[in-house]
Amino acid sequence: MRRVVDCLANVHFGESEQPDWMMKVRDDYFRGPTSMYSRVDLSEMLAEMDEQGVEKAILMYSLRQPSPTVSKFVDARPDRFAMAVGGFDLDRPVAALREFSAMIDDLPVAYACTGPGFWGDGRYRPTDGIYFPLYYKCAELDLPLCMNTGLPGPPIPGEAQDPIHLDRVCVRFPELRLCMVHGADPWWDTAIRLLLKYDNLRLMTSAWSPKRLPESLLHCMRTRGARKVIFGSDWPVLPMRRVVPEVLALDLPDDVLDRYLAGNAEEFFFAARAPLGR
Repeated sequence: MRRVVDCLANVHFGESEQPDWMMKVRDDYFRGPTSMYSRVDLSEMLAEMDEQGVEKAILMYSLRQPSPTVSKFVDARPDRFAMAVGGFDLDRPVAALREFSAMIDDLPVAYACTGPGFWGDGRYRPTDGIYFPLYYKCAELDLPLCMNTGLPGPPIPGEAQDPIHLDRVCVRFPELRLCMVHGADPWWDTAIRLLLKYDNLRLMTSAWSPKRLPESLLHCMRTRGARKVIFGSDWPVLPMRRVVPEVLALDLPDDVLDRYLAGNAEEFFFAARAPLGR
């Protein structure tokens, strides 16, 4: 069985009633089961991880709506779970970034995250200065930042998630380790070109069925981009027991599969950090 690191999973959906737009995403976009937003049992999730060879999963956590389920899972099994922290109030960044910095010392935080289409009504492109405190803090901590790219599934504006905006971000913040998440549809070719252009940039295929990934991305993975693409499921939106077998069925060499499923994540999210100035 191949080793897997699932770099984006959700266990907080069942903690509260989901808004109408989330229900629409489940029913109309993903056509998922009603159980998608049910409460998550730790033993059941671990059983699915063990079944698919998933050694570790990174769980989404919001500063605005802290998840007791994420805290419980991380406390119970720090060997199996890490955290991705989002929910930053970038209008008033100082308090949020102080809280975030304190978390880094005490909790297994793998990366920070933000979604341009989901924050600020989608009016702030990644080049907007409102993101700069977050960029600097992540670079200072040598902690990766994941940003949503591609048109979002919910009925919200998607222009801010065009990956071309990250071109200027990578130029201005070369010290920032940056990862595009949820693919890059319909701008895959732009994202691939950026991956080849910037050493500090990666792409995560979370929320995408592996069998539907474009051939251009698979070609990139087989060639110059072997280190650049990272696996994530967006569990339970796409269950691990669905997407891991789909990955194994892809026409990819063994070494590329190993890097995609685990090696690239370990290198990018879990390697020893070297903060700026040290």
